Amino acid sequence: MRILLAGLAFLSAVVVPSSAVDGVWRTEGYGQLVRISGGRLTTYDVTAVSCLPGSLTGTGDGTTFATNEGTVATVRGGTLSFDGDLGVRSLHRVPGGLPAACSAPPDRSPLATFDVFWHTYAENYPFFAAKGVDWPAQGRAARAEVAAHPDRLCDVLCGLITPLHDSHVGLLTPDRRCTSTRPGTPDPSIIPRAVAVTDAALGVPARSWAEGAITYAELPGGVGYLRITGFQGYTDTFAGDRQVLAGALDEIFTPSRVRSLRGLVLDLRANGGGADALGLDVAARLTDTPHFAYAKRARDGAGFTVPQPVFVHPSTGPHYTGPLAVLVGSLDVSAGETFTQALLNRTPWPVLIGENTQGVYSDTMDRTLPQPG
Repeated sequence: MRILLAGLAFLSAVVVPSSAVDGVWRTEGYGQLVRISGGRLTTYDVTAVSCLPGSLTGTGDGTTFATNEGTVATVRGGTLSFDGDLGVRSLHRVPGGLPAACSAPPDRSPLATFDVFWHTYAENYPFFAAKGVDWPAQGRAARAEVAAHPDRLCDVLCGLITPLHDSHVGLLTPDRRCTSTRPGTPDPSIIPRAVAVTDAALGVPARSWAEGAITYAELPGGVGYLRITGFQGYTDTFAGDRQVLAGALDEIFTPSRVRSLRGLVLDLRANGGGADALGLDVAARLTDTPHFAYAKRARDGAGFTVPQPVFVHPSTGPHYTGPLAVLVGSLDVSAGETFTQALLNRTPWPVLIGENTQGVYSDTMDRTLPQPG
């Protein structure tokens, strides 16, 4: 059973000598311990009541690790970073190594599973007040229900997160998927039909890359049309995704085209998100001047980590710097939204057309719950 909050290990026969980063580290925010030993990185998800093996693992040279999630993790200078994420996570060494609780068999009772779930949200989710949810009160009532009806654990957990109306939270089991989007959000299953209707309405030939995730067409009057439906899944790794995107953008933003375009329509109405960094790669093709995109911070105890600013830096290739219209809607989610935000300080300002986006700018945190016995 897994929860999502606003990821097979690679085996290596190579013996890697110990390095300065070997040991156990605690992250600021993110509720994790990171153990590094002999070229292997393992994670543990911690709350005030639990320490469980994390889903992220990696192997490497003691500083850089290829992970089982298709990213590359780097541990250097007291920080942990991922090539697919923006910002860094500060690390603090844990004296004495891995706490004993992290190696103990987990309590698989329904109440213990409930407690891990409730504390994971209580210690990491930042938006209870904004959502009008009294998490402690809701938790007390829900825990009493689990105590009385342990067979209803999944129903109770799903009921806790539904009022958050946050598509970056969810509960996933082998036979159930419980999520909570904003009221009025269309079913994402309409996206293929919407894309087909849009392509027919263009009335001109279009070219696609990344199995249709990136589409470009030349409209009458010297206006370009660029649709991006996601920033992930082009390949099996983030590095591969970045390479595919770069190749597509090189073919779209040629020197002659950026000179001749009188305007560009950027269609993000069905962008399901992915890696924020890829959104910045596109934004880098749409400016010749560095500008602030947004800042990022995480829950850390009763407060937050220090905000980390993110900037758009012009790419080394040709840039389009003319008028830009951005089509948005409620199926513009996550990295599609941070990409939109990264365009708002562009010069000239983009014109936003459509409806409110989904409103899930924060990252997700995958956690695996102890399976009730």
